[in-house]
Amino acid sequence: MNLMKRPRVKNNVHLDFIRALPCCCCGDNTSTEAAHIRTGNLAYGKRPTGGSEKPSDCWALPLCSTEHREQHEGSEEAFWAKHNINPYVLAMSLYLRSGDYEMAITILERQGYENGSQQQRGPAQVHY
Repeated sequence: MNLMKRPRVKNNVHLDFIRALPCCCCGDNTSTEAAHIRTGNLAYGKRPTGGSEKPSDCWALPLCSTEHREQHEGSEEAFWAKHNINPYVLAMSLYLRSGDYEMAITILERQGYENGSQQQRGPAQVHY
């Protein structure tokens, strides 16, 4: 299997869309940044990236500045598990609906921050 470094696929329109959404962890909509998932999971087609390699923009999620800093401070896997979010499914869902703000909010409410939805659906089933 070839996991060599590959060129990043950029999509500035999608990144602008991600920045217009509320944070997927806490719902804050005042300081949203496009946060790229760096950890890999081949089950979702996401190669590991790091160091000087930035992931393609389809792997960006909306995070407030506080959560974005926390995402990069320690284990990214632990960060997403703490928030009970499967970042791969969420990123793919938002990318497929890029530009559709209303649908993106619905996706975030069901997969992210909204009013206890995390407790209703149980722990995230992410296999690293």
